[in-house]
Order: sequence, then structure tokens, then C-alpha cells
Amino acid sequence: KPSVLFVCIHNAGRSQMAAAYLTHLAGDRVVVRSAGSAAADSVNPAAVAAMLEEGIDMSAETPKILTDEAVRGSDVVITMGCGDACPMVQAAIREDWQLPDPRDMAPAEFRAVRDEIEARVLALLARLGVQHGAPNRSFPP
Repeated sequence: KPSVLFVCIHNAGRSQMAAAYLTHLAGDRVVVRSAGSAAADSVNPAAVAAMLEEGIDMSAETPKILTDEAVRGSDVVITMGCGDACPMVQAAIREDWQLPDPRDMAPAEFRAVRDEIEARVLALLARLGVQHGAPNRSFPP
């Protein structure tokens, strides 16, 4: 099964939401990781609240520092618009999703970034050939 690593600077918002969407939509059909080049102390509460609106609880998540092991263990590495703050990493598939950091955005703007992340995760699943569904769905082998 494919493994995907989402990277942003603090691993507190965009990369956490992307990882939560991918986990929610793909279940155990994809190995999902997220990390930050300068990991924060905690996940942004606004990101947690925005995802709860979608029925996805990521309140137990914690930011993780980007490691060489996480990169080497990933088939797909997606950086989240962090520019020079994200190191160049090698992966079979590498993409940079140019997304603004929603950290200080109003709720409506934050939701727009969240919704763009969901659309990109759905497109990624299609490119990877992975079916998606509700998290409790039983996927065929």
C-alpha cells in the first residue's frame, strides 16, 4: 500500500488536516504521516475545530518533527506551500501544494483552505488508484 507524508513548517494545521482527511477517506489502504520542519508544540485549535465540522476528530494528534526516516518510508511526499522552510526531499512522487497558512485567518477563510485540502486529497487518492469511503467501510484487499 502507498505511504504518504504531508509536510508543512509547524505540522499544526495544513499537514495535519491533510493527514486527517487521507486517513478518514482511505482507512488502512494508505500509510499516512505528517511532519514539520519546525514542529509546533500543539495542533492549531482552529484546525481541530474545522475538522470536527467535517466529522473528523484530530484532537489527539501532536505535531511531529520531520525526520529522514519519515521521508525514506514514504512513496509520496507533499509539502504544503512552505517554500524554503521545507527541505528538498526525494520521493517517488513529490508535490508542493501551494496553500496559504490559515493560522490567522477568519473562520470562513480557514474553511476554504480546509476544503481545498480535501479536494486535493481526493484527487491524490484517484491518482494513487485508492478507493475512498467512510472510515468504517471495509475495503477489499
